[in-house]
Amino acid sequence: MNSPIQIAIAGSSGRMGRMLIEAVANTDDCVLSGALDVPSSPAIGQDASAFLGRPSGVAITADLAKGLAGARVLIDFTRPEGTLAHLAACREHGVAAVIGTTGFSEAQKAEIAEHARHIGIMMAPNMSVGVNVVMKLLDMAARALNQGYDIEIIEAHHRHKVDAPSGTALKMGEVVADALGRDLQECAVYGREGVTGERDPSTIGFATVRGGDIIGDHTVLFAGTGERIEISHKSSSRATYAQGSLRAARFLASRGPGLFDMNDVLGLA
Repeated sequence: MNSPIQIAIAGSSGRMGRMLIEAVANTDDCVLSGALDVPSSPAIGQDASAFLGRPSGVAITADLAKGLAGARVLIDFTRPEGTLAHLAACREHGVAAVIGTTGFSEAQKAEIAEHARHIGIMMAPNMSVGVNVVMKLLDMAARALNQGYDIEIIEAHHRHKVDAPSGTALKMGEVVADALGRDLQECAVYGREGVTGERDPSTIGFATVRGGDIIGDHTVLFAGTGERIEISHKSSSRATYAQGSLRAARFLASRGPGLFDMNDVLGLA
């Protein structure tokens, strides 16, 4: 029998970090080996899974070398600057990384690609298996509805989310734009106000909602004459992201260096 995959988790006292810790605790083929958080976190020094009522013996730490010791894969849903620091440490210690962080600049993405020349990195704006199946459906729909349909992307998240539009919404836009032979950076419209004039049919619009505890809702609207097609995904629990992240970790555990996405993990590429 293969030994369990040693998993380290960044942002371990946050909502997503705790969901990941719980997911690891409930698997037979993965084990928590490290738990990272920022130095100012009040959780530093505490047992990472104490909130579950079953201590893991892994203390939350801000020391990257200590948190990554013995890990095969780090799972990171934090902030761009923190993730980049974690990736540098992963590269130094030979640890693969699953990145669910969003909001990277183009320069930061290039930095991630450079790290991927040395370690395995799976990066996706959304780890949900369902969302990534939706991405394939969007590619199919955009190719078929390439004339006479206006495309709008509407997303909603909780009040604490700091980036907009969401990384998932932007990825949906990229998938649609690529299928239509467009460049999203040139055709995206991120806000409308006042007298905007008639809609440019070559654009892809984005609308953002922030409020309450919405986990994540995304809808891509193809609006034609006499009909509209809506492809939606609604999350009711972060557990879907955690389970997708573990699938990605299992994938990376048997891979060498390279930059992968969820299509690679799910065999949809």
